[in-house]
Amino acid sequence: MSLHDAYARTTPVELLFPDAEEAASLSSRIAEEAVGRGTDDGDPDAFLTMGVVTDFVRGIEGAEAPADAIHRYGALVFHAVHFTRAGGPLYLLTTHAARYLVEGSAGDDPSPSSTAGYLQLPQHLFWLQEGSTVPESVDGVFWTVCGDRLHAMLVASVRSDRTGLRVIPLPAAPLGEASAWLDVDARGDGSDFANTMPGAELDALYALETSGEVFKLLARVFAYLRAVPGAAVPGECGPDAGADGAPTPSRLPCTRVILAG
Repeated sequence: MSLHDAYARTTPVELLFPDAEEAASLSSRIAEEAVGRGTDDGDPDAFLTMGVVTDFVRGIEGAEAPADAIHRYGALVFHAVHFTRAGGPLYLLTTHAARYLVEGSAGDDPSPSSTAGYLQLPQHLFWLQEGSTVPESVDGVFWTVCGDRLHAMLVASVRSDRTGLRVIPLPAAPLGEASAWLDVDARGDGSDFANTMPGAELDALYALETSGEVFKLLARVFAYLRAVPGAAVPGECGPDAGADGAPTPSRLPCTRVILAG
């Protein structure tokens, strides 16, 4: 399995909004509708009921899009809009840093590094395993802070040559309990992040099977960034980025999270 963390890959935001101006326009229209309705577009439940959001999702999924598609892709729009409003905080977790944080926490303050963002994981290092279904490579995790709660969404099966992807909105988690996420036993039965996919042991691959593991990983990354400022470095694309079958690079500026002492 070829792992990749040299540069940030095309993100779900770029797939959803090939034109950055479209994201800004949609964000403005959502804000206008929220004001007109007297609702808070930072509330995911209120956000998903907005006509602008429903129309946008149906423009992607079709006029007869089922309710579950509106919910799933509406949640993607929610995170993408708040990601854009926050200035596009994109973090690329490198393989060495990921392995270090899977083994244990570093730091004790898991406060989110921004109100919203996207944590892109090393390509093909983390996988989704659900019963007898084919395992899917996890691209990353969105997060958005709303009041005292953290909303997160797992994104898998992202490819730059097609628009399809898998999104899994997670239950909101209270930020007041974030410190407990650092060392939570998320699975209860079995080791967190363990991957039973055939051949996974050859490349020491990981799996995300529970929402608790996702929040645990996020908390450890947040705490690590606060405890080790040198772990955050500017991400750069080399001249050969995207060549010879390598992933298409993201157009967005990113911060690489490296293993630093």
